[in-house]
Amino acid sequence: MSDRRLEVDALSKRYGDTVALDGMTFDVRAGEIFGFVGSNGAGKTTTMRIILGVLAADGGEVRWTGVPVSQETRSRIGYMPEERGLYPRMKVGEQLTYLARLHGLGAERAAAAVREWTERLGVQARIGDEVQKLSLGNQQRVQLAAALVHDPEILVLDEPFSGLDPVAVDVMSQVLREKAAEGIPVIFSSHQLDLVERLCDRVGIVRAGTMVACDTVDELRASGGEELLVHAPDAGEGWAVGLPGVTVRGVENGRTVLALDEGADDQAVLAAALATGPVREFARRRSTLTELFRHVVSADATTSGENEK
Repeated sequence: MSDRRLEVDALSKRYGDTVALDGMTFDVRAGEIFGFVGSNGAGKTTTMRIILGVLAADGGEVRWTGVPVSQETRSRIGYMPEERGLYPRMKVGEQLTYLARLHGLGAERAAAAVREWTERLGVQARIGDEVQKLSLGNQQRVQLAAALVHDPEILVLDEPFSGLDPVAVDVMSQVLREKAAEGIPVIFSSHQLDLVERLCDRVGIVRAGTMVACDTVDELRASGGEELLVHAPDAGEGWAVGLPGVTVRGVENGRTVLALDEGADDQAVLAAALATGPVREFARRRSTLTELFRHVVSADATTSGENEK
């Protein structure tokens, strides 16, 4: 049997003179949670819509288990669009049942799946309510139920955590972990990089329609090098400017964040900090995913112009 993974291979897409995707390439492996991150307009939603067949690519290919995806393959994908696709005047239970039946589930199995996911996601008490009468957070839960109700083989989720309270974030995170443990490839986009860092096995960073970094969180953070955190309360704003091999990245909670080139002398930095007065903290750390993301996307401030929110 072919390797159970979703492959996105050299996708290209243009809107007139605007390049939305330029050789977009990555894969999502069986049992893996893959974080898909980038600035607004970077190409994330366009890529997901091509995976689902909502848009056609100008070039490239999407494959599942080594075979180009077909309509039959796409019927086995659980998709959660960023612009929610629920019928606002339809009741929650009726809508989920309809979607389950549309994907081929029989009446009894569909009813059981609707019960399971509305209970699991905490909206069972709203099953008889119209979607438009739900809070945005509960609409989000129902949308996730819609992506899961037909027992999909692949999950593609566009900003699934948007608008959720911390409890709902925990529930959704646990559901995604469980689905990955069942061997399902899970890809989701998010601007909540701290959540991506905690949840994902691998992360892909997109800029201007191209995948510019893709690896495990640990490897990505290691590629960003080490930072030096210095808390010198009496130091002025520019105390570290001009130190050899040192770049000032900013100030974080009163601490100066410095990047050191290879071979830079941290003791010279310490001496410069001490020259201003007491030093309360002087510590090395790896870059966070958020800091790495800022560094990567700032390398090209021009976006693809895709109409994403």
